Amino acid sequence: MAAKFLEQAKVVTGSHDRTLKIWDLRSRACIETKFAGSSCNDLVTGDGSGTTIISGHFDKRIRFWDSRTEASSVNDIVLQGKITSLDLSRDGKYLLSCVRDDSLKMLDLRMNTIVCSFTADGFKVGCDFTRAAFSPDAHYIAVGAADGSVYIWNVDTNKVEHILKEHQSAVTAVSWHPYGSFLLSVDRAKTAVVWGDA
Repeated sequence: MAAKFLEQAKVVTGSHDRTLKIWDLRSRACIETKFAGSSCNDLVTGDGSGTTIISGHFDKRIRFWDSRTEASSVNDIVLQGKITSLDLSRDGKYLLSCVRDDSLKMLDLRMNTIVCSFTADGFKVGCDFTRAAFSPDAHYIAVGAADGSVYIWNVDTNKVEHILKEHQSAVTAVSWHPYGSFLLSVDRAKTAVVWGDA
C-alpha cells in the first residue's frame, strides 16, 4: 500500500498483510519485519536520518516506529476512523492524516497532539486509500472527495478556500507541484486533472 525511502539504500513498505518491512536495495532483501497488527494504508519517514517511521492503519491508529530497534511502536495515536493517508510538512513538524470519519487531522509531532481538524459540509472521504497532501509551504492542504470534488483548506484559518469540480468520480489522490501553485488530482475513473492559476 505504501513505500518510502529511509536512506539511499533502504526502503520501508507498509502492507495490507499488517506488516512494515525494511528492505536493503543493495542485497534486494527484506532485512526487518515489523508486525503492526493492522493493515497499513500509508506511511512517512519522520526525520532526515531515516530512523523514524510513522504509519497509518485500518484500526484507526497512527503508529510511531524507530527503524534502529526491533521494538514495537510507541505512543500510538488513536483517531475516530480508518487512516487513509499520511503526509509530512516539509519542516517535519506537522503530520496530516486523512481519516474515514470524513475529516483531516493535523498533528504537531513535537507534542504528538492533534492541533487542528478539517471538515466541511458535503466533504466525504471516497475510499480507504484517499490521499491528502500539504502544499509545499504547508499553508494549505488538499484532498479529494467521494463526489469528485477537490477540497483545499487554509491551514491558518481552518476554512475551505476552494472546492474544485471537474472529476466525475471519487478523487483518490492529490499532489502539489513542489515549487509552485499547481495541484494534480486523480480519480477512480482514471482521469487526472492539473489545476493551476488561470
